[in-house]
Amino acid sequence: MSDTTTWSRQPSVRRLPLAAPLRLARPSDMWFKPALSVVVATAVPDLVLLAVGRLDLVMYTMAGSLCALYGHNLPYARRARAVAGVVVAMVIGLATALVAASLTGSTAVLIAVGALLAAAQKALCDATRIGPPGPVIFTFVTSAALFAPQRLDQVPGHLALTLAAGAVAWLVTAGPALVRREGPERRATARALDAAAAYLADPGHRTRHAAAAAVHGAWQTLLAAGRPTPVRRALERLVVHAEAALAAGGPDAPSPVAVPASDRLRAWARQTRARGPVPTPPPAPGTSEELFGVDAERAARRGGSRRDSRRALLRSLAPGSPLLPIGARALIGCALAGYLSQAAGVGRPYWAIVTAASLYQANVTLSWNRALQRTLGNLLGVLVFAAVLPVSRTGPLALIGFCLFFGFAAEALITRNYWLGSVAVTPMALLVLEFGGTHPAGELIGDRVLDTVIGAAAGLLAAMLVTNRRAGGRLEKALAATDLARAHAVHALAAPQTTPAALDAARRRLTGSLVELREADDTAAGEWWQRALPREQVLAAEQAGHRTLAATATRRGSIARAPENGAV
Repeated sequence: MSDTTTWSRQPSVRRLPLAAPLRLARPSDMWFKPALSVVVATAVPDLVLLAVGRLDLVMYTMAGSLCALYGHNLPYARRARAVAGVVVAMVIGLATALVAASLTGSTAVLIAVGALLAAAQKALCDATRIGPPGPVIFTFVTSAALFAPQRLDQVPGHLALTLAAGAVAWLVTAGPALVRREGPERRATARALDAAAAYLADPGHRTRHAAAAAVHGAWQTLLAAGRPTPVRRALERLVVHAEAALAAGGPDAPSPVAVPASDRLRAWARQTRARGPVPTPPPAPGTSEELFGVDAERAARRGGSRRDSRRALLRSLAPGSPLLPIGARALIGCALAGYLSQAAGVGRPYWAIVTAASLYQANVTLSWNRALQRTLGNLLGVLVFAAVLPVSRTGPLALIGFCLFFGFAAEALITRNYWLGSVAVTPMALLVLEFGGTHPAGELIGDRVLDTVIGAAAGLLAAMLVTNRRAGGRLEKALAATDLARAHAVHALAAPQTTPAALDAARRRLTGSLVELREADDTAAGEWWQRALPREQVLAAEQAGHRTLAATATRRGSIARAPENGAV
């Protein structure tokens, strides 16, 4: 970046919205996947424990069952590895909590351990980008285990239950590959087609960024899916059409290209999501060269993907990373929430820790939004719990049924808005305590309301006071990376003997850098105590980058029409 960069002014403390965080959104196109998975993964061990008369052990099997919530946005090959990693991480976190609970009865020490675990889980989940649901499930399990009665000799057996339930969760999440192995790729491609259609129908900065992110996500999913199959090859051709729409839909596209209308793209998206055959569109300009480049990139990734992933993880956790202040917020906020809850007379303040941990998003503004959503959802959820508690105590099957129902409802509703999902999560979490024995309803409800208010207040206070000025540094790095990626793409465009594979690799690199730039800008814009940000430079970089992407699409089509892959 040059010394002439213009920095826009922004206030250190931004206004916090009230109504916008509570508005309902459209449900996710795959909400039913985690909802059904967690129901099946929970029902199997619950019914086994019911048959042997040991429902008091449900807390340990549920730790493994909740792993079924992860990985549903990943292709099956990567999902199998990711969920296996989640199960291992869950067992390690639970083992730490159970050993601590068996060695000490000091609430103050257990709160400190819970805060350290919550901070570590937040940092690791953000660094690996595992989620949704991210670290809150890990924190919920480990914080609850810290305050459960435990003996050291019981720990191996309890961990074995978690591992067994985790194996069931792994089978539930990876098993659909036997029926529809390209399902995640089909959904990612359909999203790209829908986003491209939305951009064609309403060209603008917002829809263009959404389309670029969806196309980038589709390519990443297809590249991570493994060897190409006929279905995946057809999906790649559809993504090429989505890219062509992105290049040609804007008013500043360098020249028109053959692009189907937006209704055609949406029709292809519907067919792609369905169980029938993948639609076969007419070849877009440069399709064969594009797919040759994809194969070359896929082969290169096979050689170094895991090594690159390890390096990226280490960079994310290295000193100077913008993720570390978020981890510090989680540590301080969870500890403060736990100690305030203890001072208020709550015997097991784990819910205050979980509430604080659930707030920490990418910046202060998003954390404020989550605090509103969490508080409202928990308070309404307590009322739901009070209504269903008498019925749940009529028998073990009723209790299991309510837990399964609320688990399904949580995943069905949470994509509409987090507060709506919390209305179902709260009674489920309270009902789990009933497996170990009945508790006074008034005590449960009072402690949960108090912990919710304390956890939200303490967590939000930590988010506001612990600064993250590194968010601005991340934005500067993303801006510089976008400039380099655009320069590389321009060089590939200008080269008289450029190859299709080199041009496509440059285009995908530029697309990825633009997606990262938008994410970094959004994060920095919502952060407090931040120096002025280069907003004009970000906008100019995005506009120039999208013009370059359009030019690469045009050049690709010219190469495809040329008799030789030379100058055009």
